[in-house]
Amino acid sequence: MTILPPEPGEPRRPHGPRDPGDAWVEAPTGERYWGRFGAAGLLALDAERGVLLQHRVGWSHFGGTWALPGGARHQGEDAATGAIREAQEEAGVPDGAVRSRFESVFDAGVWTYTTLVADVVEPFTPVISDPESLELAWVPIDEVESMPLHPGFAASWPLLRGLLSRHPAIVVDMANVVGSVPDGWWRDRAGAASRLLARVSARAARGVPADALSMDGDLWFPSWTAVVEGQARAVSSEVAQVEVVAAPGEGDDTIVSIAADLRARGRDVIVVTSDRGLAQRVAEVGARVQGARWLRDLLDAD
Repeated sequence: MTILPPEPGEPRRPHGPRDPGDAWVEAPTGERYWGRFGAAGLLALDAERGVLLQHRVGWSHFGGTWALPGGARHQGEDAATGAIREAQEEAGVPDGAVRSRFESVFDAGVWTYTTLVADVVEPFTPVISDPESLELAWVPIDEVESMPLHPGFAASWPLLRGLLSRHPAIVVDMANVVGSVPDGWWRDRAGAASRLLARVSARAARGVPADALSMDGDLWFPSWTAVVEGQARAVSSEVAQVEVVAAPGEGDDTIVSIAADLRARGRDVIVVTSDRGLAQRVAEVGARVQGARWLRDLLDAD
């Protein structure tokens, strides 16, 4: 791998000092890729308007084509952060306007490009905010292929499109998972539940590897619902990235109801429990089941 500095007319940040990531990477076979630490782009998906695409200015790499807002990642920056930052710089995507759903990574060996697919949760009007865009447009999903696409985006679009209908959701049987480890939880059920929720929240923020979900792509950000019952209902419901539901009666009934509702909305549901009776009930409404050890291993993974 060779690191090459930018040349006149090549991509650059609109303001401030250049980041160390703003450089070309040259593979031993001669291909050049923009971004010393890799690159990332945002595929913002609006349920009504489609996909946000950028018409690239003529002097940019593959100028005149349509692609995703994106660019070189900064030193020490994770892909999702880089994709959002670039989309804010190039298309004026507001803070909090999208919710991450999954990442797909193209790995060239010496360089990676990560596409962050995110759902629009607060509708916004994109704004051209740097010189790399001729125009920005919401393009219906069925019309994307008819556009003159950047070759990299054109190659990745079939896989990305196939995953746009997938919405994983994880429902946790907190009583069962808490009770799966003899750590003294019986002395303080609410405290044990709070500790587990903190770890689930951290994992939710980092995402779940696709293979753990038996899904394509590389990293997913499922919705998380944690059902508590009995003394554990005393836990705080304010947990980042996790919806905490206090069961009014038997936790199993609430879990089955939530799983059935999510399935009715087209979600790919995983219920985490090692309770065989509950596992059978949620399977009957179309949910998959993973045992408590699956979640414990996921939380322990770096």
